Amino acid sequence: MLANVCRRRLTIPLSPILAAAAAAASGKNPIHSNHARALLSQSYYSSAFQAAPDREPCPTTVSYLVSCGVSPAVAAARKVRIRDTDRADAVRALLRKYGFSEADITRTVRLDPLLLTFDPDRTIRPKLDFFVSLGIQPRLLATEPHILARSLEKHIIPCIEFFRTILRTDDNIRIAVSRVPRALMTDIESTMRPAVEAFLSHGLSMEAIAKLLMIHMGMIKTPPERIREAFHDLKALGLRVTDTGFLYGFRVICSLRRETMVRKVAVFKSFGVSESDLFRAFKTQPTILLVGDETIKKKFRFFLDVMKLEIADVMAQPLTLALSLEKNIMPRCAVLSILMKEGKLKRTQKLIPPLLSNSRVFSERYVLRHAKDVPDVVKAFEGKIKFQGFGESEVRTSVPLND
Repeated sequence: MLANVCRRRLTIPLSPILAAAAAAASGKNPIHSNHARALLSQSYYSSAFQAAPDREPCPTTVSYLVSCGVSPAVAAARKVRIRDTDRADAVRALLRKYGFSEADITRTVRLDPLLLTFDPDRTIRPKLDFFVSLGIQPRLLATEPHILARSLEKHIIPCIEFFRTILRTDDNIRIAVSRVPRALMTDIESTMRPAVEAFLSHGLSMEAIAKLLMIHMGMIKTPPERIREAFHDLKALGLRVTDTGFLYGFRVICSLRRETMVRKVAVFKSFGVSESDLFRAFKTQPTILLVGDETIKKKFRFFLDVMKLEIADVMAQPLTLALSLEKNIMPRCAVLSILMKEGKLKRTQKLIPPLLSNSRVFSERYVLRHAKDVPDVVKAFEGKIKFQGFGESEVRTSVPLND
């Protein structure tokens, strides 16, 4: 079923809007196109006229950008002239004052060096103060510094007010925007409002739309035609809008290109996962399709070769594929292995349940309970003792743990 949806999606021609979205997904940032840059310089940048891009890179500007941590190649490619280095220094000082680290400032300057030509107090500070008033850490804007070039009164505040009609509280707005700041670059009338209307027309309530945006604010940028396709695909997979996994499934379907979906299904099948098992796993944990191909392969090899699990057992608990191998799974395996070797746990084990328990429960049950007699479990849980594998006789997959 899932493979059929992937194949059908491959045969659907892209509309002009979807073609643009595909270009963006391929890594082509529309903000860097000549047309978009021209629009930005006319509509968003209050100081753009005094810092209009030159055809040839300015040596002084390149040198200054390099001093900010930008690579020489990238600095030379930025067609901007910084005529007032004192102002540029003042912009950087202002960002530091609002919590930007040096790495944040480097990223900001690399992505949008024209901000260095802005009046820090008149143009940038009011926007930073506004985000602070919402409880949003200004440094998070380093991932999308173009926001600081947008008009506070004409764009940023109207966007926040639009989000408030959906998310209702400033706390929800803070969480959602902090996760995906680039959502604030979206135009209300041409993108946000049509998206919300499309969601409503396909059966999502305002409450469900709010939950979807809390999952990933970027969904507000989804074109109506793409929304229609995603609803059609999820319906074909048997997911209803009232199902728990529907919103996460929608996020996944909209986040992946058609070719990527086909490739990911092939990766699962290469390990012997049946289409029916993959379909059931997707309904339970849709985000497994967002895990990178190499990460999936690495986890499967660990589960099958080291933990000696059956592929069906792993797919029956798909959350295991979403957990970090290095930060979660291997430290816990190290703890369990030490306890088995010390005789604190039976050597016949069912291993998946402790891997899925939350950190507090695992710590209380397997670390704190044995920390006095087996102090190494604390080091193992902290990652200071690396997992060396289970002995052949230590692992079984059908007998529950002896707690």
